Amino acid sequence: MSWPPIRAELAGIEPYGAPQLDVPVQLNVNENPYGPSEACLDDIASSVREAARTLNRYPDREFVELRAGLAAYLTRDSGDAPITPEMVWAANGSNEVMLQLLQAFGGPGRTAVSFAPTYSMYPEYARDTNTEWVAGTRESDFSLDLEKARALIEEVRPSVVLLPSPNNPTGTALDPASIGALSAAVGDTGILVVDEAYGEFRRAGVPSALESLATHRNLVVTRTMSKAFAGAGLRLGYVAADPAICDAIRVVRLPYHLSAVTQATALAALRHTDELLGNVDALRAERDATVSWLREQGFTVAESDANYALFGMFPDRQAVWQGLLEHGVLIRETGPDGWLRVSIGTPAEMDAFKKALLEVTAR
Repeated sequence: MSWPPIRAELAGIEPYGAPQLDVPVQLNVNENPYGPSEACLDDIASSVREAARTLNRYPDREFVELRAGLAAYLTRDSGDAPITPEMVWAANGSNEVMLQLLQAFGGPGRTAVSFAPTYSMYPEYARDTNTEWVAGTRESDFSLDLEKARALIEEVRPSVVLLPSPNNPTGTALDPASIGALSAAVGDTGILVVDEAYGEFRRAGVPSALESLATHRNLVVTRTMSKAFAGAGLRLGYVAADPAICDAIRVVRLPYHLSAVTQATALAALRHTDELLGNVDALRAERDATVSWLREQGFTVAESDANYALFGMFPDRQAVWQGLLEHGVLIRETGPDGWLRVSIGTPAEMDAFKKALLEVTAR
């Protein structure tokens, strides 16, 4: 018998993670290139110091104040129906939120569905919770064919449907009409999760799924502070849903899973929302300019409502990725064969990327 006695389906599997390399231009994990201001840093530091006074005590396991702050923020995108604190849950990144959803609504004898190409962690959440995984496919432009999607859901009868909007790694936003149709297809036997990790970067006129929460009780919308909020190191993800769904998640959460330091930092960041989101418009413009430039060079580029662009096609994408790395530019080798993904950085970082790409591809 091999050692250690790990579950058979986990044996030999490498843990998830993008390369962490110390290079001048890092454009591979969709981080916000603009950090918080000195004023925000001072607020975080003083808030954490205050929280440290009671580190000998457990934190508020229901993080009531933070849920209220997140609810107020989400209400900006929810249309006519406000988000209440009872409709909000948070965890250590939207990854933990997703895992908790699979723990609560997936499991043995249950199925999770998504449509490839999509976020590579989804099947791992299913695997880790012993949930059967079924992946449909997207169209050639990475959009979702509503009739095909509905047919798969009606055939499989999943307990969880995972739909990122914008989709990772393609950047494709979900057609708003699909939310109502797919929510109805899922019905009362499951939940429809719209993952809006990159939702703040969507283009003008693209609504948030938060607007549909009031009319679809099986709808769950997830967000994160890692991207638009420039809080990748904070590890704070959150969900808006019917209070009954949030209560179900509470059953599977670990005790005191959000530290006092995390709660204090997140609350301080929320007090600086306008500042931290102040660069979103600039990143959108840089994304659109990058997409246009890539197309002008003859590359195929997926439509993007996120802070990254998926582009190709390359007979040997690994060689292009390696060539860029040798020029000090790190992007991501992900998605379908032949494609690469570049995160949107500062203008200087994007200039370095463009120069390196032209040299590597001899254009």
